[in-house]
Amino acid sequence: MLVHPNFDPIALQIGPLAIRWYGLMYLVAFGLFLLFGKRRAKREPRWGISTSQVDDLLFYGVLGVVLGGRLGYILFYKPGEYLADPISVFYVWQGGMSFHGGLVGVLVATWLYARSIGTPWLQVTDFIAPLIPLGLAAGRIGNFINGELWGRPTEVPWAMIFPQVDPLPRHPSQLYQFALEGVALYVLLAWVARKPRARGVISGVFLAGYAVFRFVAEFAREPDSFLGTLGLGLTMGQWLSVPMALAGIVMVVVSARRGAGITAASPEAR
Repeated sequence: MLVHPNFDPIALQIGPLAIRWYGLMYLVAFGLFLLFGKRRAKREPRWGISTSQVDDLLFYGVLGVVLGGRLGYILFYKPGEYLADPISVFYVWQGGMSFHGGLVGVLVATWLYARSIGTPWLQVTDFIAPLIPLGLAAGRIGNFINGELWGRPTEVPWAMIFPQVDPLPRHPSQLYQFALEGVALYVLLAWVARKPRARGVISGVFLAGYAVFRFVAEFAREPDSFLGTLGLGLTMGQWLSVPMALAGIVMVVVSARRGAGITAASPEAR
């Protein structure tokens, strides 16, 4: 039986300064975005995004992730608790981030940035969509190191005991999400982005792909203790993924039929 190593969440500490593994994973995610984003901007100028603009996109994206992720967690998961103690909204060191809220935040941030540079919004989102999954993968590794967001009890051969939780063998669901939302989604988007696509198709594939992978992975992940399962036995993460998947499918179909601008064809296609 596998046993979670129960890593120290602090990677390095110098006096009062503590560097946590989860924070390092955020830095890895940002670094991968810059590395692959600049390479993509340089090799594919047809996107109309310069290497310096990749830095700006990261800045806007970080703001969207932090603000949207925090607000999303508050609204989707614990609205009553934060309403009773509003100041706790700012206690970000205690955790509490929502991917779906962060996604909305990123969409708003990129819309504002696209307007500022005069580039179609969906062209910007099509450019950044394939850059996101590896960052998500880094985040799931951070979850695993922290021993958080563990899986449901199971008897599969690769089950893992999380000593900080209980003695039950559980799914290492963080690694499932790493493989699905990170690696598999990256491979899917890399394949889709290889050829010219109508503007909005790549973004739609990202939305639908992430939603499906997240929906599947949630069956192995332990539901939040303060929520449990909701209607039809689904978790909050699954219910939030349903409209995301539908929106992605609609976006792909409508964009492909309209052929509204080929995002990977030429600068003139903007």
